[in-house]
Amino acid sequence: MTDKDTIKDLLEASTDGTITAEQVTAAGLHRSVLQELVDNGELYRYGRGLYVRSNAWEDDLYLLQRKYGRGIYSHDTALYLLGYSDRTPIQYTMTFPKGYNTPSLKQESILIKRVVPENYSLGMIEINSPCGNPIRIYDLERTLCDILRGSGSDIQIITGAMKRYAASKDKDIHKLLQYADQLRVKSKVQRYMEVLL
Repeated sequence: MTDKDTIKDLLEASTDGTITAEQVTAAGLHRSVLQELVDNGELYRYGRGLYVRSNAWEDDLYLLQRKYGRGIYSHDTALYLLGYSDRTPIQYTMTFPKGYNTPSLKQESILIKRVVPENYSLGMIEINSPCGNPIRIYDLERTLCDILRGSGSDIQIITGAMKRYAASKDKDIHKLLQYADQLRVKSKVQRYMEVLL
């Protein structure tokens, strides 16, 4: 079996059309084989150590999260993915733990939010992206707290999302208030809930 055959086997086993330099090394191959496949157009380099099959349907949400494994989709992006906003985000918003710093992150077209480590995984869930790949986002209650806490979110988006939440059969007010208390936005959440409920 040639090196290219081994890589083709790895790609066929990949459900998302990606392969990493780490996988190639683990298979006992030299990483230069990846560069050969990039040069002949079979793969393209999405980011450091991450390669995508040229004929694969590109899922930016999934690939960005593969590239920046500590990023969780949040704020307006999570609101959109959860179906609580009709506005497609111009830029994706990702939250990272404080202290996480990758120089290439600043070159991406994403809004970066940082949180203290104890709040980083609060409300994190996994859903499928619109292309069907698994991505991590914050749940609805955490997202509502985040958009009320931060600046830059459109008041119409916030009000619309809060109205939809108040009318939803799936709302969990207890969880919302628990998150709001931990994220220090309880008074804002209570004001909205008093008006809407």
